[in-house]
Amino acid sequence: MKRLMTAMALVLAMTGAQGTAHAAAPNIHVGAMYEYAEPGKGALLKRVRNTGDATAFVRVQITEVRYAADGSHHEVPVTGTDAGLIASPSRLIVPAQGQQATRLLVQGDRSAERYYRVRFVPVLPQSEDEFALTDAQRDEYRKELSAGVNVLTGYGVFVIVHPDQTRYDVQTETHDGYVQLRNAGNTTVILDDIRQCSTQDKAAKCSPSRKVHLLPQRTERFTRSAEHLHRFQIVEGNDRKDVQLNP
Repeated sequence: MKRLMTAMALVLAMTGAQGTAHAAAPNIHVGAMYEYAEPGKGALLKRVRNTGDATAFVRVQITEVRYAADGSHHEVPVTGTDAGLIASPSRLIVPAQGQQATRLLVQGDRSAERYYRVRFVPVLPQSEDEFALTDAQRDEYRKELSAGVNVLTGYGVFVIVHPDQTRYDVQTETHDGYVQLRNAGNTTVILDDIRQCSTQDKAAKCSPSRKVHLLPQRTERFTRSAEHLHRFQIVEGNDRKDVQLNP
């Protein structure tokens, strides 16, 4: 509560200084779009920065992403005592040109890998929200934004919670027209800095790099051609291995 009251004072100071000269707006940034909870790691610190000129009231929403055998997935809101990932705090008041942080706390069963989407959503405070604002302060903030802001942009972060006992096993299968990598382990591996390069012209530039998160029992295919090869790194936890797939 002390933290919220301090943020309220910043809101009032900001409002008084800016007046009605222009329509202010928050602009939040949450850093990396992927976060990883390694075995034995029970918390992740996520910082939310606001580079805008108005205070951001941010609600943290978490859903668990569940994958089916066919690769499809759906999201389930995490609630109650069975939540595998919670945010503390789940509501942030981020002053203009400032930052706040929340901890993503991992709990529950970690016998298998689990996946979560954490959304940081700027909101217009409502009377039922727990941002500790009075009705007058809430109305003043809404009035400040109404002149020029119709949409407040949020961001989603994908959190991978590795199992306590990780097993890495990437298998390579070579076929006539492609090479296939299959993740036969029980935890996600990363195919990092994937580039397709010419085999004929060594000075030619390679394609822009890309990254693939290869979930357990998933596959990634690379086409085989006499004209090109593929270079990338396989990331397994803290270990990196350089790979080159030749025609």
